[in-house]
Amino acid sequence: MTTTPRALDTGQARARLSELTVIDVRTPGEYASGHLPGALNIPLGRIRRAVPEIRHAAGRGEVLVVCASGARSENACRLLAEHGIPAITLVGGTAAWAAGGHDLRRPAAGGSRAGWSMERQVRFTAGTVVFLGLLLGLLVHPAFQLLSAGIAGGLVFSALTDTCGMAVLLGKLPHNRPRPADLATTLATLRRG
Repeated sequence: MTTTPRALDTGQARARLSELTVIDVRTPGEYASGHLPGALNIPLGRIRRAVPEIRHAAGRGEVLVVCASGARSENACRLLAEHGIPAITLVGGTAAWAAGGHDLRRPAAGGSRAGWSMERQVRFTAGTVVFLGLLLGLLVHPAFQLLSAGIAGGLVFSALTDTCGMAVLLGKLPHNRPRPADLATTLATLRRG
């Protein structure tokens, strides 16, 4: 049985921000493009590694999990619930936070450079592969159009299952993975409180 995690809207979260431990589960590139004040970056794929530290933080107060739109943070909340850690998701994610006129923080100049959101990376990659498939199908061999068909099928599957295999693959690229030192610092921060 899948349960829907508890959620806060942006106004509720803003009012309680100082009492919450905020964990941003987007990629480091997305996090660098703008995150909630005080948010710590633990990409969704690294949450299992951080369970002991998140449990420690949850012992001090509530944990708010944030992503771009709310889908990844809901998945993270479910994963944490499987480990007995209660967590809250931000309805609409950082997109809703920014749309509400709330402040987003970015690394200081010289730190991590701002990156594209995962959604933008997927749109760019899918569009590029579709375009190349059509172009190569016209110029080289019609079989290249199968690339475009494959991407179209993947997008339909992604919409039906609310998953995205391309996002998983793009998340493994170096600019989307945390440097080991960054994750270690974040986990130490969670242990210290």
